[in-house]
Amino acid sequence: MRGHIDPQGGLFTYFLVEERIPAEHPLRRVKAQADVVLAAMSSRFDAMYAELGRPSIAPERLLKASLLIALYSVRSDRLLCEMLDYNMLFRWFLDMSLEERTFDHSSFSKNRSRLIEHQIAKEFFAGVLQQARAQQLLSDEHFTVRCNAD
Repeated sequence: MRGHIDPQGGLFTYFLVEERIPAEHPLRRVKAQADVVLAAMSSRFDAMYAELGRPSIAPERLLKASLLIALYSVRSDRLLCEMLDYNMLFRWFLDMSLEERTFDHSSFSKNRSRLIEHQIAKEFFAGVLQQARAQQLLSDEHFTVRCNAD
């Protein structure tokens, strides 16, 4: 069922967010690259958990959220956390369901700072850049976003 109006006048709609993201959207490629880098880093996260305990926000999401901040010039952690309440594209990129609660901005900032202190963020961004270079998606002359999926 795609849509249903209940007796109280509310609208219930069911859809897959994946279907709403255009196949050629540039973030699809970035997400795939980020996920490859994160998979390669999983043992580093396991080691951090053993030493530091489980953070309230998974490091994979913290790093991917940091990537969104950089790509979309989001001016603050607070604004990103607010945007997660209504931005389906960001939620999809972070593998969050529509029902899932967004991050508390202070927890987000604190946990992300921990990743920066442990050089995890630097390693992640270097890996994403390496993936982009390998696919010839970077230029020293200008900034472009390639939208084709070939």
